[in-house]
Amino acid sequence: MNPDEQATILVVDDDPGHRTTLETIIKSWGYRVEVANDGSKAVEKVKQKPFDLILMDVRMTIMSGIEALKLIKECNPAIPILIMTAYSSVESAVEALKAGAYDYLTKPLDFEVLKLSIERAREHVGLKEENRALREKLRADFDLKNIIGKSLPMKELIDMVAMVAPSEATVLITGASGTGKELIARAIHFNSPRKDQPLVIVNCAALIETLLESELFGHEKGAFTGADKRREGRFMQANQGTIFLDEIGEMSALMQAKLLRVIQEREIQRVGGDATVRVDVRILAATNRDLQQEVATGKFREDLYYRLNVVTLNVAPLRERRDDIALLAQHFLEKYSKKNRKAVKAFSPIAMDMLLKYGWPGNVRELENALERAVILLTGDYITEKELPLSIKETYSEQNGRVLPLSPIKGSLPLVEIEKMAITAALEEAGGNKSEAARRLGINRKTLHKKLKDYGVS
Repeated sequence: MNPDEQATILVVDDDPGHRTTLETIIKSWGYRVEVANDGSKAVEKVKQKPFDLILMDVRMTIMSGIEALKLIKECNPAIPILIMTAYSSVESAVEALKAGAYDYLTKPLDFEVLKLSIERAREHVGLKEENRALREKLRADFDLKNIIGKSLPMKELIDMVAMVAPSEATVLITGASGTGKELIARAIHFNSPRKDQPLVIVNCAALIETLLESELFGHEKGAFTGADKRREGRFMQANQGTIFLDEIGEMSALMQAKLLRVIQEREIQRVGGDATVRVDVRILAATNRDLQQEVATGKFREDLYYRLNVVTLNVAPLRERRDDIALLAQHFLEKYSKKNRKAVKAFSPIAMDMLLKYGWPGNVRELENALERAVILLTGDYITEKELPLSIKETYSEQNGRVLPLSPIKGSLPLVEIEKMAITAALEEAGGNKSEAARRLGINRKTLHKKLKDYGVS
């Protein structure tokens, strides 16, 4: 936090000379300062107005700093409190820290140390506030009401998420690549009782077996070359929270056996270690494979499959929820317009028709990539077919049995036909606005009217 923000610090000390010295020095650092000569008066001040930090002596005549600290923390536990005393001892330091003091300083004060302690305390509060704001944003982003989708498969999926999220059930999320399995995992976590604890995500396909074991369970110092210190694994990082194991179908047989033991016993063993460590973790897993088929062919353990498959949620491919395409397209348009500082208004009719009729083999991820690309390439106000990937335009052309005027021309056509197609397309893109269509074609409105009349285009 920056002193320029004019934070207010409350200095509490029953020594008038020391109190005045502190007030003068702290003001010179750019902070506002208020003072109190006893712990009881400090408590009253805190009840009346907020302070950004409190610097308080331990030994005072009416109410000690420790007593005041405890009462202040009951009123406002967020205020960082620095305790100072000339009677340095381990006992008083421990008592102050246990009562909630941020730091402990001894008299005579080193003012450089004091300044650093104030800055650190302010930064700590700022980080806590940023983390709180981020958690609130994540909760809002993954509020079930904010998940985009009105198709029947999405409505059914969201209803299922609402039912399983509050439970402790292990959930297996299935679906093709790019459908949004991680989104569903995040929604489950942020709508569960564990929402204030960590969500740890591991891509099981991204690491070889030996690295994956260390990544999940951690390792002891010297467990292998380069292991120069103990490292906690992802399960310990997720303790009391949720771990999401993406692409779990890619795990080797050995790792499947180790994971099965963790699920059964709720304990892990670090690589190179003998001791077991208890963990309290909710497990979510995802795969684009047919695990039942993998079990039948011996590629996936049957017992692990049933441990994971307590509840299964299937995320349908985008081609099976076409009612969601326009909503998702608008969401990505707004997202990448803002990111690229562009004021994109909407889609042309042909462009939206293309998006709605395309098969989307890459699912939502492909749609998002296509629209990010379109926004980046756009020079006008509307997304047209010109900005969409060639694969989408070619598919649309084949489906509709005609060559799109602004896609590569296949075969030979009379020049008159090409011009007529270009004019028709420009009118469609401009929503029937002839002035806008003329501008796009690089001609004036009068010329456009003449050509429309010549070609019998209304």
